[in-house]
Amino acid sequence: MASGTGTGTGKMEGPSAPALRRDPYEVLSVSRDSSDQEIKSAYRKLALKYHPDKNASNPEASELFKEVAYSYSILSDPDKRRQYDTAGFEALETDGMDMEIDLSNLGTVNTVFAALFSKLGVPIKTTVSPTVLEEAMNGTVTVRPLPLGSSATGKVDKQSAHFFGVTINEQQAQSGVVVRVTSAAQSKFKLLYFEQEPNGGYGLALQEDSQKTGKVTSVGMYFLHFQVYRMDSTVNALAIAKDPEAAFFKKLEGLQPCEMSALKPGTHIFAVYGDNFFKPATYAIEAMCAKSYTETTERLKEIEAKILTKRNDLRQFESEYRKALARFQEVTNQYNQEKAAVDELLRERDNIHSAFNTTRTLVNSTGSTSGGGPSNRFYNGDESQQQQGNRSPVDDSGLDGRDRSNGKKRWFGINLNRSR
Repeated sequence: MASGTGTGTGKMEGPSAPALRRDPYEVLSVSRDSSDQEIKSAYRKLALKYHPDKNASNPEASELFKEVAYSYSILSDPDKRRQYDTAGFEALETDGMDMEIDLSNLGTVNTVFAALFSKLGVPIKTTVSPTVLEEAMNGTVTVRPLPLGSSATGKVDKQSAHFFGVTINEQQAQSGVVVRVTSAAQSKFKLLYFEQEPNGGYGLALQEDSQKTGKVTSVGMYFLHFQVYRMDSTVNALAIAKDPEAAFFKKLEGLQPCEMSALKPGTHIFAVYGDNFFKPATYAIEAMCAKSYTETTERLKEIEAKILTKRNDLRQFESEYRKALARFQEVTNQYNQEKAAVDELLRERDNIHSAFNTTRTLVNSTGSTSGGGPSNRFYNGDESQQQQGNRSPVDDSGLDGRDRSNGKKRWFGINLNRSR
């Protein structure tokens, strides 16, 4: 079913601010005593400078563009500017940091900016044109009949509306009614519900913005005699913007109860409002009696209850998750510190081991160096001929076992019996 109130006032949420938000005056390069015109001029200049279409090769341009608009949304609103000057961002966060956007009052340049924000993924809610509301209140609108079980298609101009009358009897009212609008062209539109006024006109009571689901945009109002909930994407986006790391836990925060759960017998007025920025919105609207969808209705009731339970579970789990995350960060820091300490000890150990392999010269008894070999070298029977020349000579009968007269090797004390 629908969101909104009888006033028809919508809001556009400002772009998500970075974790360390800059002073809006600093962002726009204006002083705190700047006039409204000076602030507007600075905003237009910077918005054009950081326009993404002019900075295709600079991925930071769109973020700067959002930051500029975010700052302008504060300083261009007298109340928000006063709140910021008094208590900073904290005062604004309490108020939700929303900007009201009325496309019917925007100039061409501002409409382009609003359209670009929508394209960049900034959730935008717009007001219903005062002209449409005035015509409805005066009862001068054309109302087309839309019997239950039927559908109609159309193309509605931007900031205009097509009105439909859905007449239901007592049995249909008790069974429940569903009104849905879809657009295969993915147009943006609103589904509006009007109540009969004493003067014969119609006053806006409920409104719901279209949402993209798959390859279509759609919206519905459900009057099923039990509490049905809608998902407000702007609430989700605001919560996520404040804490991107906890986005999952905020996924159900936009779940809002619909204001009405049943319709009385009689004729009820619905309207499809064109919410595109520059072109008409194509749509298909249908009204259905829930009696034909009893199983589906019961399943919806069950799912709604489960989602509410899950939202409460997530709120509790978020607290546990944050504690675990903090503990994980603590042990991760300790791990890094211990690893660094172990690596440093091993490095020092390797340095000490290397010190034992330092090359040194060997000093003989005469004080002269010999061979230049390492001081810890051990000499064995494989000494070089030069080293042997420095030792005492061995005669032919020496233990070297070699007959120096004929160069043949002699063996002593060994009985060699060779079998032939």
